[in-house]
Amino acid sequence: MKRMLFNATQAEELRVAIVDGQKLVDLDIETPAKEQRKSNIYKGVITRIEPSLEAAFVDYGAERHGFLPFKEVARAYFRSGVDVGRARIQDALKEGQELIVQVDKDERGNKGAALTTFISLAGRYLVLMPNNPRGGGVSRRVEGEER
Repeated sequence: MKRMLFNATQAEELRVAIVDGQKLVDLDIETPAKEQRKSNIYKGVITRIEPSLEAAFVDYGAERHGFLPFKEVARAYFRSGVDVGRARIQDALKEGQELIVQVDKDERGNKGAALTTFISLAGRYLVLMPNNPRGGGVSRRVEGEER
């Protein structure tokens, strides 16, 4: 069973952990003094493609460039004529290419933020995921024809 644990014993830091039984699934530490970028959406430019990492580095306006793994790139950003099943990052993307990215994980230490092109906008009754073919969902609270 997944649980969300909060630790707000110190005013300068809020810690949130998601655990599944005894296994830590995710840990997020928030400090009011530090600007949070997680879930923010930016227009970025690919500055470097690293085939050995199967990832690209994206300038999205932060101090450090973000890290975009190939599996987090929506097919809509692939160059035309690329075989989706056998695509390699250096064939599908190019340096200087613009794309819309969302911060998945904030910068930590000397590493840039983890990015995704699978944008997710969550509202009270709806989750909109425009680049995901199975994306989006409507709350169970919405019934009938409205759903």
